This record gives sequence, structure tokens and C-alpha cells, in this order.
Amino acid sequence: MNDINSYFLLAAILAPILAGVILLFGGRFTETTRHAVGAFGFGWPLVIGLMLYGLFEPSLAGGYNFELRLPTGLESIGIYLHLGLNGISMPLFILAGTVGLAAGLYAMHSKAERPHLYLALLLFMLGGLMGTFASVDVFFFYFFHELALIPTFIMIGIWGGAGRRGAAIEMTIYLTVGALLSLLGLIALYVESGADSFSLPELRNYLAAQPLADTIQSNIYALLLFGFGILVSLFPFHSWAPKGYAVAPTGAAMLHAGVLKKFGLYGLLQIAGPLLPAGAAHWFPWLVWLALGNILIIGLVTLAQKDLKMMLGYSSVMHMGYAFLGLACFSVAGAGGALLLMVAHGLSVALLFMLSTCIYHRSRTFDMSAMGGLATQAPVLAAFFVAAIMASIGLPGFGNFWGEFTIFVALAESELTRWLVAPAAIGIIISAIYGLRAVGNIFFGQPTAGLEKSLAGGAIEDMQAFEKLPACILVGGLLLTGIFPRVFSDDANRELAGLYPSGEIHLPVHAEAADPELTIHAEVSQ
Repeated sequence: MNDINSYFLLAAILAPILAGVILLFGGRFTETTRHAVGAFGFGWPLVIGLMLYGLFEPSLAGGYNFELRLPTGLESIGIYLHLGLNGISMPLFILAGTVGLAAGLYAMHSKAERPHLYLALLLFMLGGLMGTFASVDVFFFYFFHELALIPTFIMIGIWGGAGRRGAAIEMTIYLTVGALLSLLGLIALYVESGADSFSLPELRNYLAAQPLADTIQSNIYALLLFGFGILVSLFPFHSWAPKGYAVAPTGAAMLHAGVLKKFGLYGLLQIAGPLLPAGAAHWFPWLVWLALGNILIIGLVTLAQKDLKMMLGYSSVMHMGYAFLGLACFSVAGAGGALLLMVAHGLSVALLFMLSTCIYHRSRTFDMSAMGGLATQAPVLAAFFVAAIMASIGLPGFGNFWGEFTIFVALAESELTRWLVAPAAIGIIISAIYGLRAVGNIFFGQPTAGLEKSLAGGAIEDMQAFEKLPACILVGGLLLTGIFPRVFSDDANRELAGLYPSGEIHLPVHAEAADPELTIHAEVSQ
């Protein structure tokens, strides 16, 4: 099982953690030394991710590539450090490496106090993220998520903006509750399955041979749905996200909104849905209506925002609704669309949060009504922001388009979900309105008197090299997945075909049914 490539997978997790430990005690390092250690920690995971992608063997669909199984001292209860990648986790593993590198490159030029500590916490966060998506063992899947989450709270508490204490407390409460619910669900899944291991393949084999009773599935799925849902900001458990991102330092916002937030969706896609199909069927109406709350209610709230970072925070929450709808389809197309959207959204929202800070450094405000005319002095910044907004809206040519398009196709395939196409499409219109309005107000609107003086005096500069490089990395990823989505979708579809096989499942009829107890057969399409 263990080969040289599996140890490279382990190295992708350990490298940023080791670099973080070095920087933690690097208060006297010169800037050059600090940047060299940081570049290694932030760059190595993506290098390994791309190398492993090139060596990935699609014929192992249903299994894992680069498997590594190491003892932990907890073997008596079936816990091993079991790592590996499949067609579902590989795209998210590369997403973590890509956003991590972009966030690190930008953070290395931050003016934050105690920069060695700032970079160290970001590196710990990145190490946890790489471990999350490389974990085959469900226990370590959760453990690495917590390893990535804890630095987020610390960074907001130390380097956050105005109102950081209240936002950090609210964020801590919500995410702690979500994490505990999901942990209870994972433990219940292990106990009720009768398996002697937390390994996901072994749990899958046990439950395929002896499925849990429908009531037990429903109860465990509820814990996972609402636990993971809180971590993803499922409506109405979303209020922590916009406030937290508004005050978070840029690097933390990029990594959390871009990558860590995908933990819950990944758990529902890879664990909860395939292992608990009866539970997913029972909670289908709840998932659908709450996802529409993300799209429509939060979409309207986003329209009302004047603060740029609050708008981006609410926008991020809104677009998670489409991923939830994709998962609700319980089909290969729906799950595949959700996975593509997770990757593309991670790249675009990380880019938007980085660009919002670039805009702040030039306008000294996040109030969009106090901006205007920045395109005259910062055309490159304007071009990147327009590209990021177009990607977020779902313009063809960017990865977000394929994720949302595939989800719409999956919704239209079944009579049970076809009615959702129209309300979900309204969200696209809402996105276009607030996105294009932001572009107009910031870059092409009439500047305020103070900003106009700065523009006329040449005090505002365009993006510098350290800002352009991470932006180019993220835009490049969006264009790659937009022009050639099969870079991820082929391997993902092969894997999803085994998790969401064609056949008949019982799903409750939506609210238009005359008999609320009635259920129908809905064919699941590959």
C-alpha cells in the first residue's frame, strides 16, 4: 500500500506545518529568511499536488491512489493515519494548494505586526487543509479540519478589523456547535455501522452489506447535515460568515472562504449522502428549502450591502446554496456540478477577498458609495476585479459556469427537482445586479472629493508585482477549469458513479403534492 508517492502526499501536509513551526520561533529572522521559509511552506503542497495529479491512476475508481496507512497508537478503536486521494478529493486537494500559495504570497508582503506569527498560523491552517482532503480515515478528516480552524480564530482575534471581538465570538460559537454536531454524527456512524475502523472504504463496505435502518440513517444524517451545514453557512445558520470575513485578515479570509468552508460540502458529498441514502431522502425537503434560502433570501441581503467585504461575505454564503442544490439531486450530475462549483468558487472568492484589500489600500475605505473612478489609475486592478466578478456570476469561460450549469442540468433531469430551476435562476440575476453595480461604483463611478484629489495627484497606484502574482495564479485556475473542466470532471465522474449509482430511491414529494405522506420513485441519473 505504501510507496514513495504516498510519502510525498504526507510531505504535502507536513511541509507547511514544519515551516510554520520554524516561523513560530522566527521572530528574529530577516525578511529574506522569513520569505524563504514561507515560500517553501506555501509552495511545496501545490508542487506535490500537481505531481500527484500527473501520476493519478483513474483505473482505481472506487479506491484510493497514493494510500498511506500509519499506526497512531489508537489501532484498538480502528484509528490509523490513513491518507489517499480519489477523483473527488484530488480537485479539492489541488484547490487547497493553489489558494494556499496565493494567500501565502500575498501575506508575505503584509504589513501585519509580528509577521512571523501571522505566516506561521497561515501555514498551520494550510497544513490542516491539505490533511483534510487527503484523509481516508474519518477521524483524521475531522482532526485536520480542527487543526485548520483554530488558527482562524486566533488570527481574527489578533489582526482582525474593527468589531473583531464580537465577530470572533459569534464565529466561534457557530463553528464549535457545527463541529460538535458533525463529530457526533461521525461517531454515531462508526458505532452504528459495526465496523472496526474509521476508514471510509471499510465503513462503506460494512454499510453496503448491512445498511442501517431508515430511522437510524435519518437521525445520523440530520447530525451531519446541520453540523456540516453550519460550517458551510447553510441558511439560516449563516450570520457568522459575512461578519467573520469582513473583519478577518486577508490571508485567513482567502483560506477559510476559499477552502475550509468546503469541508462540510465535501463531507456531505463523500460521506453522508453515499453512506446514508435513506437519511438523505428523508431530509431532502429541508435541504432544498434551506438551499433556496441561501440563494434568494441571502441574495437579496447581498443586494442591500454597501460595504465591499460584507457584500463579498454574503455573496459567498449565497453561492453555497447552489452547491447544496447539486447535492440534493442525489445524482452523478448534481454531485459533480457541486464539486466543480466548490473548486471554482474557492478560487473566485479567494481572489475577490484579496482584491478587496487591494482596493482598500488605494481608497482607504470599504464603503463602495465612497469610491469611484479607480479604473483611471488602476486599470489592472479593475481588470482583475471584473474578471473575478464575472467568474462569480457564472460567465462562460470560468469554472463557476460549468459548476452552476451542471447543477441546473441535474435539477432539470428529475420531475422532483425541475421546479427548482426557476427560483435558482433568479439567483443568477441577483448576482449580476450586485456584482456589476459593485464594478460600476468602485471603478467607473463618480469619485468623492477626497478620492478625486488622490486620483488627480497620482497618489493611487496600480497593482504591484506581489499583488499581480497571486491574482494571476487564481485567475489562471478559473480559466483552466472554465475552458477545460474535464481536467477534474472525468476522474470525479468515475468516482461518483460508484457512490451515486443509477436506480430508484424514495424521495418525499415537494410541497405541491396533495398528500404530505406520499412518496414517489425518482430515478437517479448518472
